[in-house]
Amino acid sequence: MTPEFLVTHSGGFHADELLSSVILTRLFPQARIVRSRAPEWITPAVDRIIYDVGGAYDAAARIFDHHQRGAPLREDGQPYSSFGLVWKHFGRDYLIASGVPEAHAADIHASFDASFVLPIDLVDNGALSPSVAGVLGGLTLPVLLETLKPVFDEIDPDADDRAFHNALAIARAFVEARIAKSAAKLRAEALVHQAIVDAGEGRILELPMGMPFRPAVVKAGADHLLFVVHPRDKDWCLTTIRRADEGFEVRADLPAAWAGLTNGDLEAASGVRGASFCHNGRFVAAAKTREAALAMAELAVKEAVSTGTAEAVAAE
Repeated sequence: MTPEFLVTHSGGFHADELLSSVILTRLFPQARIVRSRAPEWITPAVDRIIYDVGGAYDAAARIFDHHQRGAPLREDGQPYSSFGLVWKHFGRDYLIASGVPEAHAADIHASFDASFVLPIDLVDNGALSPSVAGVLGGLTLPVLLETLKPVFDEIDPDADDRAFHNALAIARAFVEARIAKSAAKLRAEALVHQAIVDAGEGRILELPMGMPFRPAVVKAGADHLLFVVHPRDKDWCLTTIRRADEGFEVRADLPAAWAGLTNGDLEAASGVRGASFCHNGRFVAAAKTREAALAMAELAVKEAVSTGTAEAVAAE
């Protein structure tokens, strides 16, 4: 039976029930959120889904709490919050409802669980503190969502519910954007893979547009690639390939002689008509035409080969 009510606890809110609400309201848009601790609301019934309250976890009865003794744990022993439980049971349906192709749903469900849901679960259960992020701890999503709670001396009796729904809209935006980016990465992977095939043994990867490319390059084992070229709105971009997900070290820098130059100065330094910009950090450049961008890329490859950089990358 389609639920008429989505029931969570009243009072101060946290990231886990907010994010659970994002998933459930997408799947059951006609259901009304009820925030209550009254027994008549937090007792399982056919007309409701109960989460983060109620003292039980029973998917068949549609109750998803994690505060009770014997609370549910993941296979690796890490604790669930209500968000993890809701994502476990409703996440795949949420992805399909959001337009994710069925072929991609399993991968995105797992990656979102590991990178987004699990940290929320751990923080909510006290197994992880935002303070591990150092000075950025106060800017983590669980903390930021909780800053939207009313202040302690707010006298409006509806302030909690109003703040909850305001925070829900913000939480929804983060989830939707993260899912959209994950889906886009998988779409990009197919395009990048074809471009790698087209590049053959060449050192330059030409893409039809700007897109995430490093995961697909790594997955394909395309260690020979050094630079990527693609069109932008009004010009063409030449970019390097980072060696790792973290950090800024790249497989090969653009030529040192180009650093920080633009337009005529860059044309003179590179010998390429249409060269228009090179970042001082030598990780990205621009050109007015495809031909100019590819010419710059070829020059960058030659320098990398002459300095031994290309061989070093291939040997890694």
